[in-house]
Amino acid sequence: MPRLVMKFGGTSVADLDKIRNAAAKVKREVDAGYEVAVIVSAMSGKTNELVGWVKDASNPPGANSPGFYDAREYDAVVASGEQVTSGLMALVLQEMGVPARSWQGWQVPLRTTAAHGAARIETIETELLDQKFEEGLHAVIAGFQGIGPDGRITTLGRGGSDTTAVAFAAALGAARCDIYTDVDGVYTTDPRIEKRARKLDRISYEEMLELASLGAKVLQTRSVELALRYKVPLMVRSSFNDEPGTLVCDEEDIMESKVVSGVAYQRDEAKITLMEVEDRPGVAAAIFGPLAEAGINVDMIVQNISEEGRTDMTFSCPEDQVALAKKALDGAAGRGEIAWRDMVTEDDVAKVSVVGIGMRSHAGVAQKMFKALAAENINIKVITTSEIKVSVLVERKYMELAVQALHDAFELEKA
Repeated sequence: MPRLVMKFGGTSVADLDKIRNAAAKVKREVDAGYEVAVIVSAMSGKTNELVGWVKDASNPPGANSPGFYDAREYDAVVASGEQVTSGLMALVLQEMGVPARSWQGWQVPLRTTAAHGAARIETIETELLDQKFEEGLHAVIAGFQGIGPDGRITTLGRGGSDTTAVAFAAALGAARCDIYTDVDGVYTTDPRIEKRARKLDRISYEEMLELASLGAKVLQTRSVELALRYKVPLMVRSSFNDEPGTLVCDEEDIMESKVVSGVAYQRDEAKITLMEVEDRPGVAAAIFGPLAEAGINVDMIVQNISEEGRTDMTFSCPEDQVALAKKALDGAAGRGEIAWRDMVTEDDVAKVSVVGIGMRSHAGVAQKMFKALAAENINIKVITTSEIKVSVLVERKYMELAVQALHDAFELEKA
């Protein structure tokens, strides 16, 4: 029998009624002849509640504490959210007449690295699951968790349940991995900003990876990377209706791609410029080395060199990392590793990007993008490009206008 992996996020299993709704979708696929592995998240809001309990237990109010908590116990507590959901889902499926059994990550086992709170999947041993499928049982598996080399529960960090689902689809040789969420597919842009945004029937792994990394919230980057590596077809579908979703697949499986498939944005960006840095070998490493060590997520980088042998170095980062970036750079300056005349910060910018695999074979995308923004009197502060992406940094107050203008310019409302 063909196999199918179905993943349900927190909003899809927020209460028993929603779990029953999700279970009905599982039953539909079982009745269609699939062996199904269901991956579940914790109920909506539960993980945040558990994290809060860990922090309160480790650092009670009024305690003179540095804020440390034991990462192993953090994982033991936080993983319980998915364990509850998996058991409830199995019970509901049984009540519907679907033979089902719940599994925790350590029971499979799904083996991970030892990085508690941010573990990476190493292997999934499927022999026991294969046996249970042969016996007619369907599996309900707690997402977001596995077992580390020390035999303790680990959690996978941000996007862990999506990543779990794709990993199981690859390991089980599933025909497809369906990601059920509170949206019914991948759109050309955010429908809350552009009312004419259109749901895509198909999108390539590469385009989805770019959109996810550029701010689209439908799928997490880690899960798309894994799907691309193992060529797992992903279907993004709604938990709350039966409309067709969006298939994330190989470029070769798309008949003909548009030049631009979507417009993405990131609202809370900041721009930092170091003025008049000495232009010498190693200067970039001296700047971005300390930033990397401090965990700063540097994105767009522009270097302007003058005839006098001085350079201005500009980069963007998340707005909430500006203070940490300044501290890291000031520390490097204090050690004599780097010097500059002035540091200029703008924390009212946003990044807007157009993405499309059609850019590989079509010229003029950047020119069309810049012309559309100029027509709306939107000034571009920074530009970066890749093979299938052009990104610009603009004033945040113009972000929504920029998204709408680009959506219009590339006629993304048209199929």
